[in-house]
Amino acid sequence: MRLFRIILRLFFAPRRPPRRPAPPLAPQLPREMRTGVVWPAPPAPPPQTELRGPCWVIDGDTIIIDKIRIRIAGIDAPELEHPFGKQSKWALVKLCKGQVVTARIKPELSYDRMVAECFLPDGRDLAAEMVRAGMALDWPKFSGGKYRHLELADARKKLWRAAVRQRGMMGAVEKL
Repeated sequence: MRLFRIILRLFFAPRRPPRRPAPPLAPQLPREMRTGVVWPAPPAPPPQTELRGPCWVIDGDTIIIDKIRIRIAGIDAPELEHPFGKQSKWALVKLCKGQVVTARIKPELSYDRMVAECFLPDGRDLAAEMVRAGMALDWPKFSGGKYRHLELADARKKLWRAAVRQRGMMGAVEKL
C-alpha cells in the first residue's frame, strides 16, 4: 500500500513552476569601475581599562563593580564551600566595606570574569592584603610570584585545597 502511494505522488503530484533566480540586491557595476578597495571599519571605542566604585564581595578573590564580575589578579582564595572559604570572603568584605575600589582591567578572562588588579583609595593592593592576612595564596602562574613573600608560613597547609587546585590536581582530590 505504501509503494502505491509513493507512485501516485510521483506521477500525480501538482507541478511547481520553475524557480526564478532572485534579483540582485544592488545593481552591478561595470567591470572597469570595480576595484579591490575595502573600506576600513570605523575604529572601535577603546576598551574600558579601569573601573572605580563600591564593590560587592562574592568570595575571597571575586568582587563586582558596576555589575561586572572581577577576579582579583594573581591570587587564589578558597571557594566558599571549602575550609576557610567564608572567613576569606569576610576578610575581603572588611577591607572593602565603605571604600571605593579601583580595578585596573587586564586583557584575560577567567570563567566569564574580568581579571583586574584592585586597589583601595589609599593605594593598598587588595591581593597583597588578602595574602598578608593569610586568606589567599599567591598564584605564581598568574602573578609571577609577586605576592609569595607576603604568604604566612603555614598558609599553604591551612588553605591546602587552593594549593592543590594551583597544581592542577583538584579532580583527584574531589574523588576522595
